[in-house]
Amino acid sequence: MAKGFLTTHVLDTAKGCPAKGLTIRLYGIMGSERKMIRTMITNADGRTDTPILPQGQCEPGTYELVFAAGDYLRAQGFAEDILFLDEVPVRFGLADPEQHYHVPLLLSPYGYSTYRGS
Repeated sequence: MAKGFLTTHVLDTAKGCPAKGLTIRLYGIMGSERKMIRTMITNADGRTDTPILPQGQCEPGTYELVFAAGDYLRAQGFAEDILFLDEVPVRFGLADPEQHYHVPLLLSPYGYSTYRGS
């Protein structure tokens, strides 16, 4: 059984704290098709309570995490009618099902960054 798994951590850089209550959707990408795998919500630490892809469920391939930034920002009181950022998609590849893949997101109302974490 594969030992790899997928996690994330979302930090609200405008407020300087974890992004609690942010919805994240995981999709598998096959050619031009996207297949929904699961939906999770971040906890008080800006993480999901369990891995997004638990140990043994990582398969090599292309995936996409879609962070519901607009819903989160509105819930935080950001009241612009049209937000600069709404959904933030991050498409990435999992090559080795034995590895831990960590895809964090640093979020503010006007920008974001991501990287492969540890």
